[in-house]
Amino acid sequence: MKLAVGQMEPKICNTEENLVRVKAILKEAEKANVDVLVLPELCNSGYVFKDISEATDSAESIPKGPLSRELIAWSERGRLVVAGICEHSDVGLYNSAGIFARGKHIATYRKIHLFLNEKDWFRPGQEEPPVIEYNGYHFGVMICFDWIFPEVTRLLALKGAQVILHPANLVLPYCQNAMVTRSIENRVFTATANRIGTEREVEFSGLSQITDIRGNRLCQMKKEEVGIVSVIIDPALADNKSITERNDVLGDRQPKLYTRITQDD
Repeated sequence: MKLAVGQMEPKICNTEENLVRVKAILKEAEKANVDVLVLPELCNSGYVFKDISEATDSAESIPKGPLSRELIAWSERGRLVVAGICEHSDVGLYNSAGIFARGKHIATYRKIHLFLNEKDWFRPGQEEPPVIEYNGYHFGVMICFDWIFPEVTRLLALKGAQVILHPANLVLPYCQNAMVTRSIENRVFTATANRIGTEREVEFSGLSQITDIRGNRLCQMKKEEVGIVSVIIDPALADNKSITERNDVLGDRQPKLYTRITQDD
């Protein structure tokens, strides 16, 4: 299976231009015969809004919005794509990931852990991040700042995810390295699709990457690179959770001793 991450520079509050830029990534991925593609967080809208009206004007419904329809069309030939979308819903705005495969909308994940001013525009998601089946394999989805909460990746691993698909708009300098650890501690592949550029004095780090179950970087883009990078993976390798001949990252857990993690204080 060919897994790819797409890296781009969305333009704040310019949904038409952002759609053009996404289409260019999709065209490159199609030419490369990619099976699974991850695009950055909020790739339809940009990130650094000045006020709620900018976020509202840049939002679309999933799966009826223009970016969603484009992703549905791209996925029709048996492909899977996950993209970060500024989502309009009946109850407000969400920082979401739309998941599309084989010409259909499969699921929407609404970001649980909001970063900085996202809390002014978006409602936090209230449902577990999903694991979806595609071509016999299992893919989990999380968004950007979810990376700093190891519980999210562990939850996805416990739900059977072999590959974590991770749209991002990374500002802090730690995530790319932290995803190496998330791979090791859960024995999963990860695919982080980041954006590039400086938007209203906020700089994004690029360096989109794919890691394997041992934490090796299989590929990584440059800080200002636009396009895709892809690798061939076997997601089934993530079913082996052995660290040594006598240790298993899931089997050796002691959940009864971890109850403090789910307590409020």
